Amino acid sequence: MSTPIIAGSMGKSELPRLLRFTLRLQRSSNQPRHEVLAESEFRRIFCWERKRAERSGRCFLLMLAHVESVHQTNESNRALSEIALALSGVARETDIAGWYRAGAILGVIFTELGDGNWESVQGFARTKVTTSLRTKLSPEQVDRIHISFHCFPEKWDKTDRGGLANANLYPDLFERDKARRFSRVVKRLMDILGSITALTLCSPLLAIIALAIKLTSKGPILFEQERVGQYGLRFTFLKFRSMKCENDPSIHREYVRRFIAGQAVPTGSGHEQNAVYKIQNDPRVTRLGKFLRKTSLDELPQLINVLKGEMSLVGPRPPIPYELEAYQVWHRRRVLEAKPGITGLWQVNGRSSLKFDDMVRLDLQYAKKWSLWLDIKILLQTPRAVLFGAGAY
Repeated sequence: MSTPIIAGSMGKSELPRLLRFTLRLQRSSNQPRHEVLAESEFRRIFCWERKRAERSGRCFLLMLAHVESVHQTNESNRALSEIALALSGVARETDIAGWYRAGAILGVIFTELGDGNWESVQGFARTKVTTSLRTKLSPEQVDRIHISFHCFPEKWDKTDRGGLANANLYPDLFERDKARRFSRVVKRLMDILGSITALTLCSPLLAIIALAIKLTSKGPILFEQERVGQYGLRFTFLKFRSMKCENDPSIHREYVRRFIAGQAVPTGSGHEQNAVYKIQNDPRVTRLGKFLRKTSLDELPQLINVLKGEMSLVGPRPPIPYELEAYQVWHRRRVLEAKPGITGLWQVNGRSSLKFDDMVRLDLQYAKKWSLWLDIKILLQTPRAVLFGAGAY
């Protein structure tokens, strides 16, 4: 097996004495060397591997070894050096070892595991590392070491209302959110002021729509549905009811599955720019509901979701939980990278005339280029898109 070279984010002169000693021992060894990368390098490669796995669908396993802080610095340094040595006993030449957090957490990325092999790798790695550590450290030191495993892609099959995303697998996204903290506070203030203003100005219209729904069909005024927000957090999504109360949801479920897989046949005049990827002449929709959908007035109650902080004025549309079952791995990024919104890039660039992959690309483009000015431009373009009703059904 190969042995590591310790290379943290600090210079050689700053390395703790025991880590420098380990480094000298390894340099004198005839065995191949397995470099332990600095934090910035390791995280950069880790994000590459995650994006590569999104496209290939092949699993990788992230192993993290965290040492609890102790009063004796030398004891902590010794534990870290022994963990680094133990990692060399499980890492293959194609695996990547490095500092997940410099001086505190060491990690190994086990790449190219194929389908389902990660469980056996996890068991082997845990046993190998634990056995190696117990031969070199005291039981008290071993008890301070916490080894965790995180498989990518994750299994997004939870039924609770908690988040689906594992922060350890997306350090770049969570750090980006921290870096944008001030801008995000301003965006939240825009959401609060915008939703309160819109609800106040539209209150007569809201009352008229509510009365019209009550007089034209049986059932509640509002339609409540569970949706998936940022990082997989579930929330109750609000719309004006546009369907009959008794309807078959499997119609939409099946259409969504085919649409996401690129198998949906568009309706329209036959020209791609006029094609529409949406269920038209849906027998479940009421007469009033068709008008509300065409004009997007059914979306107005989502201003309450914005006020509560579950949505934003601008962002990707929140998916229904069963939509996630049909997602490819890279599609999930639209749920992870931005809070869902009432309007967004795809709404002002074709809406239902876009294929699903194109819609996701616009959502990812929005998340990558997001700025307060971009939100303002989208908000200014939204009334025109609603007025002309392009792609709205």
